[in-house]
Amino acid sequence: MGLQFGPHSARFHKRATNTSPNFCMPILLRGFLLPSGPHMHDTYMYQLPPGHSNHTCGGANIWADVSRSASMFCSAGSYCPTNTQEISCASRHYCLMGSTSEKRCYRLTSCDPSSPRQNISQYGVMLIVGISVILFIFYNCYEKVITIRERRRARSRETAVKSVKENARAQARWLVAKDAIRRRVLEMSHSFSRAVSGRREIEATDLPTHEIKEYGDSFEGMDSETGDKDETGDKDKTKKVKAKHIRTDTQMFKYVYSQLEKEKAQEQHKEDAATLSGVISMAMDAGVRRRPAIEIAFRDLTVTLKHKKRCLLRFINGEILPGRITALMGPSGAGKTTLLSALAGKTVGCSITGLVLINSKVESIASYKKIVGFVPQDDVVHGNLTVEENIWFSANCRLSAGLPKAGKVLVVERVIESLGLQPVRNSLVGTVEKRGISGGQRKRVNVGLELVMEPSLLFLDEPTSGLDSSSSQLLLRALKREALEGVNICMVVHQPSYSLFNMFDDLILLAKGGLTAYHGAVRDVEDYFANLGISVPDHINPPDYFIDVLEGMVKPHTSSAVTYEDLPLRWMLHKGYPVPPDMQRTASAAGVPARNQENQSIDQQHLSFCGELWQNLKYRVEARCDVVRNNFLMMNDLSRRRTPCILVQYRYFVGRIAKQRLREARIQAIDFLILLLAGACLGLLAKSGDESFGAPGYTYTVIATSLLSKIAALRTFSLDKLEYRRERASGISSLAHFVAKDTIDHFNTLIKPLVYLSMFYFFSNPRSTFLDNYIVLLCLIYCVTGIAYTLAIFLEPGPSQLCSVLLPVVLTLLSTQPKDSKFIKIFTRLCYPSWALEAFIVSNAKSYHGVWLIQRCGALLITGYNVNDWNLCITLLMATGAACRALAFIGMLALQKK
Repeated sequence: MGLQFGPHSARFHKRATNTSPNFCMPILLRGFLLPSGPHMHDTYMYQLPPGHSNHTCGGANIWADVSRSASMFCSAGSYCPTNTQEISCASRHYCLMGSTSEKRCYRLTSCDPSSPRQNISQYGVMLIVGISVILFIFYNCYEKVITIRERRRARSRETAVKSVKENARAQARWLVAKDAIRRRVLEMSHSFSRAVSGRREIEATDLPTHEIKEYGDSFEGMDSETGDKDETGDKDKTKKVKAKHIRTDTQMFKYVYSQLEKEKAQEQHKEDAATLSGVISMAMDAGVRRRPAIEIAFRDLTVTLKHKKRCLLRFINGEILPGRITALMGPSGAGKTTLLSALAGKTVGCSITGLVLINSKVESIASYKKIVGFVPQDDVVHGNLTVEENIWFSANCRLSAGLPKAGKVLVVERVIESLGLQPVRNSLVGTVEKRGISGGQRKRVNVGLELVMEPSLLFLDEPTSGLDSSSSQLLLRALKREALEGVNICMVVHQPSYSLFNMFDDLILLAKGGLTAYHGAVRDVEDYFANLGISVPDHINPPDYFIDVLEGMVKPHTSSAVTYEDLPLRWMLHKGYPVPPDMQRTASAAGVPARNQENQSIDQQHLSFCGELWQNLKYRVEARCDVVRNNFLMMNDLSRRRTPCILVQYRYFVGRIAKQRLREARIQAIDFLILLLAGACLGLLAKSGDESFGAPGYTYTVIATSLLSKIAALRTFSLDKLEYRRERASGISSLAHFVAKDTIDHFNTLIKPLVYLSMFYFFSNPRSTFLDNYIVLLCLIYCVTGIAYTLAIFLEPGPSQLCSVLLPVVLTLLSTQPKDSKFIKIFTRLCYPSWALEAFIVSNAKSYHGVWLIQRCGALLITGYNVNDWNLCITLLMATGAACRALAFIGMLALQKK
């Protein structure tokens, strides 16, 4: 770059060659003080660098900089209008070293005569106070808005419930009065029957009852929120029209709770607790809405663990049917969860043979994932959301996009009511550190997340574990109601009570080794085992007894020679299924001819160390390929349900994450406080020196902000990995999830530079502007946040935190080392701390003029920085942040827990 000097100097430009150096005297620049006395300055050699004929900055063997010739610079606290005149600064003014004129101090600052700098720390205090007030108002106002909205909805809900209950009581009183009037009319008709002719008797009898019936029907058809009568022939159509035209929350809740009361009345009217004939009549009722049916059949299903070559399931045959609840039971290690995962398409690292038919067709269960629910064994729910917020988010993202809001409210309220979560609907679920609802309620919330999306096929892994008898029955009643709508339900249960056991329709009983011991109706299981000579003793729960027999803990009370090892074979022979080769000998000993089957047993081979290492590596690669294939291959959607698009899900994610961040305001405040203290300490300790253009302070700034920002950004994706995997498996958009979290984190990206610079900038007082420092620090935090995303997704919490601490320290120290070797020079130019340091130093160096041009040339030449590369450094920081985010998103899709 060319050096443009003031009126007392000329452009410094001399041509030279490597063989004929030029000897020059010091140039008189603005702010250059020429001391008195002869021969005060030695000549110095100026030589152009090879290949740079127009080079005007550099080439001197001795630089007349501030460290070698401090007396040649106009001293701090004074200004030099000419090269021979030095004047002290007046009061309310300050003069930096090398100044040609005095500068007026800002307001609220005190500058004594001959002040070298102005103290602007007051502005830093004012800035941090202003930021704190704004954040306090923002957090409190946002929380108040949410609280007021929730209270308004709660009041509307309470008003609707009260109104619906009053209408229900009034309707009940009317029905009682109607029956009393009808009986009275009949009595009067009989009393006057002798005096009145038969025709008049009929008219007198029919006319009042007909009028009463007509009036009663009009009362029953009266809608609670509009007062309109339902047309008898178009009830369903009328309900849809009303749901679409509901405007206020009160109308919506009245509509919803009136529908729930009607459903309860119908269920109470038709329910028969002894014979369940009422439930059967409800199932046959044409008014009950039926969902798309999904029937699953499996033939010779065998699941083998690839790594250890061990069979988890062997030759499983059977089917699970719509409208029925199938219980999956067996001793520990029998493969219950494996069978459930195989049917749900969630097995990783396993080879599956046999057939799984969906509606009698060989199709992937992933094609139906929008209408398939899977309740995991662990309660994977968001602890910092309330019960209602968890359920509502699942409903918004997984229900049909065309369903009106009133319909969604009806579904959500039905699930909350059926699972008994009404008392805790506004309570936080809670985490391990922060206590929330009880364990049984948390388990029911876990189930409610899947019930609210109205599935056609529902898998549940031990949903009753940890629940008491009443809670388990409440859950089974809710599932029974789902089955009445045609839902295919399969669940793993452990030791159910006898009353709970009788609520199931079908039973799959697995024995050790992954073999089937029974698969059929629950009402026939005792008869089947009784035919084998295994009878349940008195006062013993049948499911507990069967599991103890299959476990081998209890010897069957039988006169036959049947043992618990023979039960899977007996079932195969009973159903006529093929018998595995290793069980052929047992079948022959039993005197029953067995059907041949190909040998599918796995030979156990003893491998060498290298062989085991190769097998382990091969297994890991195959498992990762399975994950990539399941996540990236597009499946044909056969669910016929159109869920909300990515933009709509993004809006739901932003609202949810904003609530979560709001409830973590204390953690955010601690992050800001630590960053504030770091800025204050570094601003006081590392003053912006003119010799290095503030390089030491900026070096500490890069280390501190990178480290603190990375540690804070790790929480974004490392704390809810299980929740994300569950949501992704259910068909919720991963892109909306990632972009929404990054959007909320942009708030910290914008605020953190202000918090840090409010202390560091006003305490160190560099010559560069606050805006230049803010832009560089903003890009730096954006870059390190993307790096933290990548570390959080690819590594476990411990290693990711260690890398977040080591990376900024090591890379920044390497960036400040002398570039002696070509490798070090290339490596440091690829590190983000080098770009941030160059941007900071260049933005500060640009503020030095006059005599400081020589100092600037020398300092930048030593560090290898270019004053024209500021835009390039900013671009590289932003590009690195974006690239790391893209890499983190790909890793989030590809990586999955084994």
